[in-house]
This record gives sequence, structure tokens and C-alpha cells, in this order.
Amino acid sequence: MASIEEELRLDEEENLRELAFIRERIPFDAKKHYSDETILYMMDLIVDYYYTSGILESTEEEIDIDLEEVADYVCRKAKEDGVNNLDPEYVLFIVQADLDYQEQNL
Repeated sequence: MASIEEELRLDEEENLRELAFIRERIPFDAKKHYSDETILYMMDLIVDYYYTSGILESTEEEIDIDLEEVADYVCRKAKEDGVNNLDPEYVLFIVQADLDYQEQNL
């Protein structure tokens, strides 16, 4: 069993791989608009959406994820946290890229 420090290091490395994947796939304007820190923040909100929506607990073989609903959730939660510079159109690209990454790494 890995130590907590090792688990945290592996989680951080995975987040950085996902961040690089997302950055490769989003439009140039979105790349310019958001820092790595902001995209990592959005990635956390996307995971939060999956946990709170019950999607992760589904027993269905195929799950239909409404990307616009996820993007709306991310924008709404960010605004609650005082992060007001999220463009829903760009967030949608990030949500799609995040889902693509998850599907490729199952």
C-alpha cells in the first residue's frame, strides 16, 4: 500500500497529464484566457459535479452526460466562489476535453 505522500504525488502527476491533454484540445483563445491553475480548478469542479449528480453511482452501462449541464455547474460554482471570469463557451470545451481524457484512461 502506498503512503499518503505517494498517493498525493501520483494524483498530482495524473492531474498534470490531464491538464496537458486538455490544453492540447481546447481552442487557442481558451488557452490564452485561462491559466493552468484556473483549468485545474475547473477540473476539480467537474469532478465535484460527477460526485454530486450521482453519475458515478449509476449502474447503467452507458451514461449520457449533458456537457452543457456540467459546464453550467462549473460556471455557477465558480461564481459562488468569486471566480467570475469563466466564459461558458470555453468551459464547455474544457468539459469535453476532460471527458475525452477520462474515456481514454478508463
